[in-house]
Amino acid sequence: MSKPKVISESPISMVEVKEEVKRIRKRDAEPSFRVTMVEEYLNNFVTLSSKQEKELTDKIEKLNIPRLKEEHIKKLIDVMPTNLDQMKVIIQGYVITVNQDNMKKLVTVFKEYAADQPKSE
Repeated sequence: MSKPKVISESPISMVEVKEEVKRIRKRDAEPSFRVTMVEEYLNNFVTLSSKQEKELTDKIEKLNIPRLKEEHIKKLIDVMPTNLDQMKVIIQGYVITVNQDNMKKLVTVFKEYAADQPKSE
């Protein structure tokens, strides 16, 4: 049996997964059950477009927050925390420290994008 070899790893956001699912739907005449379930989940939780996600990523990167890596940014975009408590909970899941001022800057950026999004039920 062959052993798969990992060539590279990079974090991917739910917005990017949604784009990939669209590509799979176009490619396959009848997508698998898993693709259908993933698509249903993403349609319920992903509200950003690819363009908005790119803009948001650029804004966060321009803040130059120390120790905040691409994987952290992707997770923050997936969750879109709009208050400091939500931000703290997400950051606690990683082995990084982000000071209060930087968390406030991040929350401000997310509030700007969350205001443009439809309210979930």
